[in-house]
Amino acid sequence: MEPSMDESVAGDFALINKLDIQCDHKTLSDDLKETFESGEKKKGKSPKKEEPKELIQSQHIEEKLGSGEPSHPVKVHMAPKPGKGADLSKPPCRKAKEIRKERKRLKLMQQNPAGELEGFQAQGEPPSLFPPKANKSNQPKSLEDLIFESLPENASHKLEVRVVRSSPPSSQFKATFQESYQVYKRYQMVIHQDPPDKPTVSQFTRFLCSSPLEAENPPHGPDCGYGSFHQQYWLDGRIIAVGVIDILPYCVSSVYLYYDPDYSFLSLGVYSALREIGFTRQLHQKTSQLSYYYMGFYIHSCPKMKYKGQYRPSDLLCPETYVWVPIEQCLSLLENSKYCRFNQDPEAVDEGRSKEPDRLQVFHKKAILPYGVYKRQREAAAEEAAVLQYARLVGQACAERMLLLRN
Repeated sequence: MEPSMDESVAGDFALINKLDIQCDHKTLSDDLKETFESGEKKKGKSPKKEEPKELIQSQHIEEKLGSGEPSHPVKVHMAPKPGKGADLSKPPCRKAKEIRKERKRLKLMQQNPAGELEGFQAQGEPPSLFPPKANKSNQPKSLEDLIFESLPENASHKLEVRVVRSSPPSSQFKATFQESYQVYKRYQMVIHQDPPDKPTVSQFTRFLCSSPLEAENPPHGPDCGYGSFHQQYWLDGRIIAVGVIDILPYCVSSVYLYYDPDYSFLSLGVYSALREIGFTRQLHQKTSQLSYYYMGFYIHSCPKMKYKGQYRPSDLLCPETYVWVPIEQCLSLLENSKYCRFNQDPEAVDEGRSKEPDRLQVFHKKAILPYGVYKRQREAAAEEAAVLQYARLVGQACAERMLLLRN
């Protein structure tokens, strides 16, 4: 029976494939022989003594292909012909772009011995080796960066801030007393329109130098201690402003600021407030409980006092419940009324209110006695309203710790 057309075509393709495989392996065998012979000639040996393993394997494959047996892939190692292939004795070729990056990396490393390469990461290096730094010009500066940034040595002006104890007066305070007083006198006359005879030395001492606070230097307190101080601002060797402050266990209280009117263009009121806030933060690092900055009374209708509301976050003390309320919740109430209750809880009361006014401590004729005893001895019913108001303002705890002076 004659084969069909499909069978004939299939047989032809099978024959062609077999011939191609045999031809390829024959060519491979010839190349191996040629390579082996050239290698033996260089060594001065006869190529007939020993056949290479690659040649034997190639012949074995050829025999299997000729017999129709299945074969397995065999890896054949051949040395490249002379003049062909990469020279392993030389470094691999690199792109010009990579070479430029490497040169830049080495140059930056020479300029930065610590190895901090800003905005550059070496090719092939781990990302953490050269982390890109954030652009500082785009980052907002902290208060400390703005206030305590040191000036360069060739700066046109030199600013120095000194904190000197005013009560009891330290040696630094005494040495600068007259200069500080002259700044205060000019400030009162120009800014507050006081007559020349009003800001006297005695008035200045009584107003801003004498203090009922006792100086204390506890071991765990701030280095300067607790008490009353003058924070002097020296510009080019002269006092231009003085901030009067009290350093207390829980806060820094801003008492007063006076400055030379010739430097009013520097907005020294704003600068001194920021400086005192930064100073409070510094003290907090040493004494953790000292964590507040107290700016004193806030009068919403007075422009000279209203500026205090510009510093955030700020709280106002509710005059009835004596709890601190964020100023944002108080401003709308103060727009409608000069006096208002900030605490919106109608049931809230002053938890520290005076419940037993007779236990209030009174200082009378060099003696300390409870108000109940004082009231029976004096029979001063006219004073009772004022005493009860005092007890309500200071609270029960303070009323028993403080002394109410009675003549």
